[in-house]
Amino acid sequence: MVRNNILITGASSGLGEGMAREWAARGRNLALCARRTDRLEALRDELLTTYPHIQVSVRALDVNDHDEVFRVFRAFREEFGTIDRILVNAGMGKGAPLGTGYFQANLKTAETNFVAALAQCEAALEILRDQREGHLVTISSMSAVRGMPGAMTTYAATKAGLAALSEGIRADLLARKSKIKVSTIFPGYIRSEINDKLKRVPFIVDTKTGCRALVRAIEREPAEAYVPSWPWTLVGFFLKHLPLAIVAKLA
Repeated sequence: MVRNNILITGASSGLGEGMAREWAARGRNLALCARRTDRLEALRDELLTTYPHIQVSVRALDVNDHDEVFRVFRAFREEFGTIDRILVNAGMGKGAPLGTGYFQANLKTAETNFVAALAQCEAALEILRDQREGHLVTISSMSAVRGMPGAMTTYAATKAGLAALSEGIRADLLARKSKIKVSTIFPGYIRSEINDKLKRVPFIVDTKTGCRALVRAIEREPAEAYVPSWPWTLVGFFLKHLPLAIVAKLA
């Protein structure tokens, strides 16, 4: 099924911006939101110049303003008539080992990656349940597969929580025999603003390659997908089964 109207949070940079470009090239209409409206507007203008036959609408959104999440999602739905696919993509990667004096950084990551994602899922499902159709996509992380040490601990925990939340939503909709699809995507290392300062990152791919793989995976509407499939499906298997002491050395 072709999902024509796609809403993406966190669309002003990184994976959100890259996926917006990929779907624009496929002729899809885009509802894009993020905090940085100057970058959103520049992206909108670029996409409409290159693909004048599509519709691109942008709105300011800080996902930690939960009431605003609902207002923005509802406004997009009113503007487009229907929203066929909603990507819960906005997130952040700040963090530090617990107990080292950086609670506020870990708290901000937890609030953004899980609590704000909960608000986005609520707002998305309000729309999709009313339509009785659509596709909810949550962007988790390969780090969600196991507990991670150091600066990754809180980030990995939030992404694991998002994956569990998504699975629970999927279970509820299956029990209700709903037509709404739910996909949890576990990206491996894809170059973006979150990791652009990291060096010697294993298996990393450039943004365009990674976002193209993400869009291909999402279009299949799987329950779960590791992206890019190679080598991350295999890496995911080993992460799940290796002793934690070895995982800690690999992270």
